[in-house]
Amino acid sequence: MILQLPSSNPVNLHIQAKLSILESTHIRRKCLSNLSYSSPSFFISNSHQPQYPISLSPPANQSVAAIVFGDGSESRLYPLTKRRSEGAIPIAANYRIIDAVVSNCINSNINKIYAITQYNSTSLNSHLSRAYNGQGLGRDGFVEVIAAYQSPEDQGWFQGTADAMRRCLWVLEEFPVSEFLILPGHHLYKMDYQKLIEAHRSSQADITIAALDYIKEPDPGFGLLKVNSENEVAEFILRSEKDPRIVTSVKSSRKLIDYANCKISSMGIYLVNRQVMTKLLETYFPKANDFGAEVIPGAISSGMKAYRFNGYWEDMRSISAFYEANMECIKRSNMGYNSFCDRESPLYTMRRYLPPTTIRDADITDSVIGDGCIINRCKIKGTVVGIGTRIGAGAIIEDSVIMGSDYQIGECIHKKEHIQKSGMDGKGTDISTGIGDDTQIRRALIDKNARIGRNVMIINKEKVREGNREANGFIISEGIVVVLQNAVIPDGSIL
Repeated sequence: MILQLPSSNPVNLHIQAKLSILESTHIRRKCLSNLSYSSPSFFISNSHQPQYPISLSPPANQSVAAIVFGDGSESRLYPLTKRRSEGAIPIAANYRIIDAVVSNCINSNINKIYAITQYNSTSLNSHLSRAYNGQGLGRDGFVEVIAAYQSPEDQGWFQGTADAMRRCLWVLEEFPVSEFLILPGHHLYKMDYQKLIEAHRSSQADITIAALDYIKEPDPGFGLLKVNSENEVAEFILRSEKDPRIVTSVKSSRKLIDYANCKISSMGIYLVNRQVMTKLLETYFPKANDFGAEVIPGAISSGMKAYRFNGYWEDMRSISAFYEANMECIKRSNMGYNSFCDRESPLYTMRRYLPPTTIRDADITDSVIGDGCIINRCKIKGTVVGIGTRIGAGAIIEDSVIMGSDYQIGECIHKKEHIQKSGMDGKGTDISTGIGDDTQIRRALIDKNARIGRNVMIINKEKVREGNREANGFIISEGIVVVLQNAVIPDGSIL
């Protein structure tokens, strides 16, 4: 069923009255802009970026600040998020998921980046503060982590994205930027935000929403936009995550140029004018907790446009989606995420100063190997091997993701701390970090610092689709075996 907000509802009339102020402001600003003189455009560029035409507006590194949300209270990537947030999950051997979003900002010449974190944020906070300490950000650039905090006025956690930004406005408004770019930190894609900013400014919009140029299935959960030929947003449709049968539809009260008959999926990326965002959070929706689900639908009449994106985008909403994203970095194709090897738009991450990987008589095909690994006489095919991984002689690993180790190579054999006992008769606590001799692994995710013994078979022999054996150090999700972080799998185990 579709639940529409009736205009006769006193609450909605109140909201519409407030938003009429935004509309009139938008119209006045548009009229004034039409009186401004025209001048030729000019170009800005850097060594990693092609040239883009820019208007008289100041460049993005001076006028746009990015707000990145690296985590959420609920995750579909459990158990990978048991001790870390989604943005901190390792991907493609050397990186974290959030590196893709921060690198998009750097490559788009946006160098004022705020990362708002809360849930399981220790690993993410550490990575951001160490990885982006001036890297590629210029003299005035920064990546500033804003962790959840308490104050005399606010005694609790952040209640959502809108609540977090409202409580952090005193930090976010430190620099005189004209727009805020709001970004989820756990999505994998490559976007030139300069083009988004240019489209936003040329359309005189108060809010621009980045959206896929199609309807994505399954629903990413950021809503559907109904737009016309000018990409004006006429209707916002949001499906309830708890009950997909319940759909909320909010229509714009603005007069549009033509009829809106195209539906596209929102990516949860918003470019909002500074003054408009402050008014939305503090004046019009002071009690709203979620920006995408509450503020954006309520502000639909304020002058909202969509920016269509037709590139690769993965929102990591399941274990299988994360697994396939890793597999895409192996394939020689332009269909997936290709910034892992893109010199024009490089992917930045933390410098680790690890020794080069050592390979002794191994058969490796169609795989990605991270730094600092020790790979003995084994067979690896179609696999991502993360930093600092030790693989024993005789091992066979196929179509899998090995996330690697946090420990230095010399420590792996002797490290005994932070071991999660497997529960299998108490055995295996003397197993070193990495993959033991003669072990077979197929279609699996091995989380960081896992200790896999000798002659282990991780092959989902019974073809189980879903299984929770967390007490034994692993689960099965959508047919993929996931070995937990710090888990110990004793010699001879069969999973």
